[in-house]
Amino acid sequence: MFIKTVIDGWMCAHKLPSNNFMLNMHSDKQDRVLSWEERLQIALDISHGIEYLHEGAVPPVIHRDLKCANILLDRSMRAKVADFGLSKEEVFNECNSGLKGTYGYIDPVYIATNNFTMKSDIYSFGIIIFELITAIHPHQNLMEYVNLASMSPDGVDEILDERLAGECNIEEVRQLAKIGHKCLQKLQRRRPSIVEVSQAIVKLKQRRLTKEDTMSFARDDLSQLASKIEDQQVVLSEMGKEGA
Repeated sequence: MFIKTVIDGWMCAHKLPSNNFMLNMHSDKQDRVLSWEERLQIALDISHGIEYLHEGAVPPVIHRDLKCANILLDRSMRAKVADFGLSKEEVFNECNSGLKGTYGYIDPVYIATNNFTMKSDIYSFGIIIFELITAIHPHQNLMEYVNLASMSPDGVDEILDERLAGECNIEEVRQLAKIGHKCLQKLQRRRPSIVEVSQAIVKLKQRRLTKEDTMSFARDDLSQLASKIEDQQVVLSEMGKEGA
């Protein structure tokens, strides 16, 4: 399957597998379960795609229909933002006629005011973040679970996709959930920009890499120490034999 984008320079034509893992993520029958590392990378890929639309395109572009069905994964499980059918160049202080988008992902402020802004895309991305964490579709009362989880710092632990239990760093899950909650703030002015979201996810991934490097160095140090101890034991053994 080929997809094309209307944004020249970010994505042109991509050949993608016909199976959309993002769309099928909610199904228990899916043979291939996305790992936590893949989900974290997908969140970053999506944020970079939105960042190009909001900050890199001239004039800026609002997607207006961000949802899992419009996030396609290539064979390396890297995410591409697709389907720009509702996209529109941003026009400040101008209301858009007629509600557009997909139920479950639509910004409540947009519903109330009929004014779609960049922060409306941020809200939709917040929903996607929690889909990645929980594998619960918005039509399955996702926001009810999210609201309950927001009542305590570790509330997201209770709604984490059970297939990831014991297979991920729970602190990373909590940090990504914290980013998602910020995207879902009721007041648009309290929601972060997509640049801030991208930076937060990048920092989260960097902490993971730093921790992995530290653990790797620690293993190397232990290995070297064990090797030295073995060498010393051999030397002492030989000295013992010579003394005898």
